[in-house]
Amino acid sequence: MDWNDTPEQAAFRNEVRTLIQDRLPERYRKSGEQGERGGWQVDRKSDDPVARQAAIDWANALASKGWVAPHWPKEYGGAGMSPMEQFIFNQEMATAGAPGVGGMGVQMFGPTLIVHGTEEQKAEHLPKILSGEVAWCQGYSEPGSGSDLASLQTRAVKDGDEYIINGQKIWTSGAHTADWLFGMMRTDPEAPKHRGISFLMMDRTSPGITVRPLINMGWEHGFNETFFEDVHVPAKNLVGEENRGWYVGASLLDFERSNISGAIASRRTINKLIEFAKTDAGKAKSRLDDSDSLRHEVAEDFIETEVGFQYSFRIISMQNRGIIPNYEASTAKMFMSELGQRLARTGTKVFGLHANIWDEHDERAPMNAQFTRSYVLSVPSTIAGGTSEIQRNIIATRGLGLPRG
Repeated sequence: MDWNDTPEQAAFRNEVRTLIQDRLPERYRKSGEQGERGGWQVDRKSDDPVARQAAIDWANALASKGWVAPHWPKEYGGAGMSPMEQFIFNQEMATAGAPGVGGMGVQMFGPTLIVHGTEEQKAEHLPKILSGEVAWCQGYSEPGSGSDLASLQTRAVKDGDEYIINGQKIWTSGAHTADWLFGMMRTDPEAPKHRGISFLMMDRTSPGITVRPLINMGWEHGFNETFFEDVHVPAKNLVGEENRGWYVGASLLDFERSNISGAIASRRTINKLIEFAKTDAGKAKSRLDDSDSLRHEVAEDFIETEVGFQYSFRIISMQNRGIIPNYEASTAKMFMSELGQRLARTGTKVFGLHANIWDEHDERAPMNAQFTRSYVLSVPSTIAGGTSEIQRNIIATRGLGLPRG
């Protein structure tokens, strides 16, 4: 591993920083300073004209450089960045708290369609993802099928040149702001559970699709439950082979688990906590001066953010050499999601009773109640994208060579 930028990488890093400095809308600059990642997908359909314009301006800024989809091949409208360039790009974006554009369409669905889709499907859907015209959501988990996703029961029955879908999905992130949905449906109930699943995409406004909000513990609406009642989907919307959708979906999860921005965000968080604690306001509201154990905990968290960065750098170094990370990605995912929870706990302990203030606009709330909110909002991070228990099983069997229990 080489931690130093080459001259070419240093020039590219400077180019990314310059774009962020010059064109990141003030709305996202402020949310980044407060430790939040801007919600581009929500803003693009917001009733607030300022939010809507910020989404448009930032999408145009990234599009002007061809950076909406850094990891897509150039022939499909992406930037065709090398793994190390992607790392630098994501690092600078996370450092500034700048939102990505395109959401799941860019990060997850687009790369999967490039690998498994037909040329007609690519021509129809990829340009609309890049332009921001269409946003996507994912239909995977079901009320009885989360970690054991292959047990899903939402049915897609072939009827001529279309599928008819009935069932329910849950934890459908962003479904209320999405235009299209991709997901896995059971097309052969008699086949072994991994072999009777097909991968379909559909217009989210199709008749028979109902989206209901799920409000999380932080009183935010990000998740939904989605119901399908005799939803007609054209057969041309099948991605890959019928009954082989599990393998299409599994490749999509590989893209999700290769995220490298978490370590940078955690490092920003702990640095901001330390800097705030040095100010007069921070000294008045924190317990660090009175607790050796708390100071040690902050120091340990700081060290762990550096460990998380090294995990991310190891993964990107492997990818840069053409090696596909396996258990390494599970190690990084598990470590970073659990570190996020530890950081939130540390922050609430540092601010003691002040951490009871939820209102981010209350002047008594330290750091805009960042740790108070992250304390509850980070709870699902060790569940989403594969639970920590599943990641430990992968590490044990694929990394340590232990037998399956």
